[in-house]
Amino acid sequence: MLSVRCVPRGFKFSYIVPIPKPKDYYSKPLKCDDFRGIAMSPILSKVFEYCLLEKCNYFLKTSDTQFDSRYSVRTIVESFVRKGSTVNLCAIDLSKAFDKVNLHALFIKLMKRNVPIQLLSLLENMLFDCHSCVKWENVMFGVRQGSVLAPFLFAVFLNELSDTCNLDRNRFIVVYADDILLISRSVVNLENLIHLCERELNWLDMAINYKKSCCLRIGPRCDVSCANIISLTGQVLPWTNVIRYLGIFIVQSRTFKCSIDEAKRSFYRAANAIFGKISRFASEEVTLHFLKTKCVPVLLYGLEALPLNKSQIFY
Repeated sequence: MLSVRCVPRGFKFSYIVPIPKPKDYYSKPLKCDDFRGIAMSPILSKVFEYCLLEKCNYFLKTSDTQFDSRYSVRTIVESFVRKGSTVNLCAIDLSKAFDKVNLHALFIKLMKRNVPIQLLSLLENMLFDCHSCVKWENVMFGVRQGSVLAPFLFAVFLNELSDTCNLDRNRFIVVYADDILLISRSVVNLENLIHLCERELNWLDMAINYKKSCCLRIGPRCDVSCANIISLTGQVLPWTNVIRYLGIFIVQSRTFKCSIDEAKRSFYRAANAIFGKISRFASEEVTLHFLKTKCVPVLLYGLEALPLNKSQIFY
């Protein structure tokens, strides 16, 4: 396939399984935006992508800052707070990030890495004329979710954005997939950092969902009112008391603190769902096994990187 620079036609066929995104989908009418489309591809195409990834992994390496970074965020914030600073955070939400990857911009990023022409032509053949991509006015977009290579290509797509985190020691950009968190000691620097991200994302043809993007303060002056953060397009990013980042809920406080209320609600919801299905038909051992494997991980998700107070540990 590398020598002929194309993949079999069957590799491009897939079907999309819609999965509801909001956790409260059972209590409100759903819209098209409330679903995430996951492409189910042929098994052989996934095997080929694994082989291709192992052979060409060198060209898809990205910045060390792109990783599950909840502990790093905690470390950065606590370091600033210990020095008496109030940290300003901004969680940026990208609108339909995976679905709206501009393939031409992606290929430009790959060409800057001196990717061999054989690999570049093969990726072009794999991604274009793919029946699971989002098509609008004869333009192809998207790296299909469910593909083996998609997360790596998306990381390459946003790699230059994550590299800008080394601007100085007073501000950071932490990127993991499409979750972007900006950290700064001052409100002015935070706004400048947002503008920097906007310019890069605009070049990539990516849009920020300002309705889901917000800012938060942690430190001695966390409750002091600040000027609004204004984007380049004139959108206001509000200051809130809690932001969600990689499944955890960071709250406004004098120290780095997270809320586990949502985790508790999810735990009880999952436990009630199990009890509602098996009722009294299953033995206690089976019920406890289901609770241990399906419910407890929901409650403990991310706790290894979070500080817990005595009341939370006692619970």
